[in-house]
Amino acid sequence: MRKLTVFDFVNYFIMLIVLVVTLLPFWLSLVGSFNEGMDYMRGGVYLTVRKFTLANYKAAFMDKSILTAFGVTAARTIVGTFTHIIFTLTVSYAMSRKGLKYKGFYMTLFLITMFIGGSLIPTYLLYKELNLINNFLVYIIPGLFSTWNMIIFISFLLGLPESIIESARIDGASEYTILYRLVFPLSKAAIAAIALFCGVGHWNAYYDSMMYTTSDSLQTIQFFLMRIITQYNIAAGIGVSAAANIPDHAKKVAPETIKLAMMMITIGPIILLYPFLQKYFIKGVYIGSIKG
Repeated sequence: MRKLTVFDFVNYFIMLIVLVVTLLPFWLSLVGSFNEGMDYMRGGVYLTVRKFTLANYKAAFMDKSILTAFGVTAARTIVGTFTHIIFTLTVSYAMSRKGLKYKGFYMTLFLITMFIGGSLIPTYLLYKELNLINNFLVYIIPGLFSTWNMIIFISFLLGLPESIIESARIDGASEYTILYRLVFPLSKAAIAAIALFCGVGHWNAYYDSMMYTTSDSLQTIQFFLMRIITQYNIAAGIGVSAAANIPDHAKKVAPETIKLAMMMITIGPIILLYPFLQKYFIKGVYIGSIKG
């Protein structure tokens, strides 16, 4: 066993500080979400729960709109991530082939989109002409392709043995067969990494819900959370009982603990999912960074 050096101890110490700084805000929020609201507002609740209660979570789930928002967010995350992987990897495979005509021209167009984009008003008008306003597809179609993710996929695909693809082509396989029956299975690590990036992006998105939808049936969980936090901030400023938009059952708990409970509810699914993808995520990012 290698003997630990001073450099190792310094690294461990720095990483420990980073770990504490990263996890402490999450832990404090988790503790506050399980603490009785009025007791929490008296202060002094830090590393442990002083008065345990589930009232904050019950108050959050009493609003049926949260279930709708969860369903919309889950649907856009699953559909959006799946379609993004299919579309982006298909384009990436084509761009990784040496025989593609005008590849330099296509790459230039792709790179331009990374630095130049339409502003809010032209984007809104475009979505309106495409009938995407107040349409679930406004969450899916604009996110079908990402130039950055394409570059990651290309760097990964260039590291695959060319002989495997050529052998399949000699056996009579079409490009689509090679892509979906050969390249896709060999790209699981890169797919997992991009899927995690894309999935987290869809789950955390709220801006498109705020700007391009007006129906409560299409609001995402993050936009719902933003609205709730705004309402409770108003309630905290003018008195909870005076806030017209705050449900009666929520007036019995502190606005601050309700906000913490809502935060835990929204980030919970991603935290539970990450450990299952961590292995592929690290491998995909590592391979994608050194191949090509």
